[in-house]
Amino acid sequence: MNKVISMHDAIRDLVHDGDTVAIEGFTQLICFAAGHEIIRQQKKDLTLCRLTPDMVYDQMIAAGVCKKLVFSYAGNPGVGSLQAFRRAVEKNEPRPLELEEYSHFGMVGRYIAGAARLPFYPLHSYTGGDLPQANPNIRQVHSPYAAEKIFVVPPLNPDVAILHAQRADANGNTQIWGLTGVQKEAAFASQRVIIVVEELVDESVIRADPNRTLIPGLIVDAVVVEPWGAHPSYAQGYYDRDNAFYVEWDTISREAASLNAWLDEWVYGVKSRAEYVEKWGERISALKPGDAFAAPINYGAYR
Repeated sequence: MNKVISMHDAIRDLVHDGDTVAIEGFTQLICFAAGHEIIRQQKKDLTLCRLTPDMVYDQMIAAGVCKKLVFSYAGNPGVGSLQAFRRAVEKNEPRPLELEEYSHFGMVGRYIAGAARLPFYPLHSYTGGDLPQANPNIRQVHSPYAAEKIFVVPPLNPDVAILHAQRADANGNTQIWGLTGVQKEAAFASQRVIIVVEELVDESVIRADPNRTLIPGLIVDAVVVEPWGAHPSYAQGYYDRDNAFYVEWDTISREAASLNAWLDEWVYGVKSRAEYVEKWGERISALKPGDAFAAPINYGAYR
């Protein structure tokens, strides 16, 4: 079954106003292209979930598409605070932002419970911390196996997960290498799954290296081919992280006016990701890495 569609159509058909949306990816493979298309289509009242909300959610918060953030760490990695996030929390600009905070492991546990359709996920890491006082969804239950109480978090089942990857076939069988984060767990936990890839490959390529297939096509609703779709984050083997832009974003986002001007130019002002990439020019092409091939694996063939 060919599931390949455009980014515009994927967001139009699969992301609805009021949805709970997870754009995951840990350090790499963060789908900025999808976040920008959601902004362009002016989706409303979204609950955004992510272990580490960084610039993509800062931009979406500034654009007013987000009413609630479910997260574990929010910041501009290696730089400092998210300025639009801070304005929303401290000044209700451009709108109030509801927060539901967990630890990294707490969010991982929520995705695992959601993927396995479990009622909760137990963990010890909240013992002695303050988050249970700040978040009433972090609760304690009696262990059925020992005379102790243990903290638990509820399952997380987003309406839609949007996940970036290096490659997939037209059926949605998706391969990722490098840091994988919770891409797999988020996919299995969600009701609908959009896969965005750097490269569309034939099914034979996927079958030739099955251990790299993290997300099976049977749970994928749409495949979007969007080269450079994770910029300014990186896609292992395709392009490096644009570290300079993470630093620049701190200045751009300090004031709402300069941030909105950036959105006008780089999100609303371009019709597609291809136009966005073309606009960056040589700077973005300079992020292409050299080659570092892994050793081949002999899976063995039937005689």
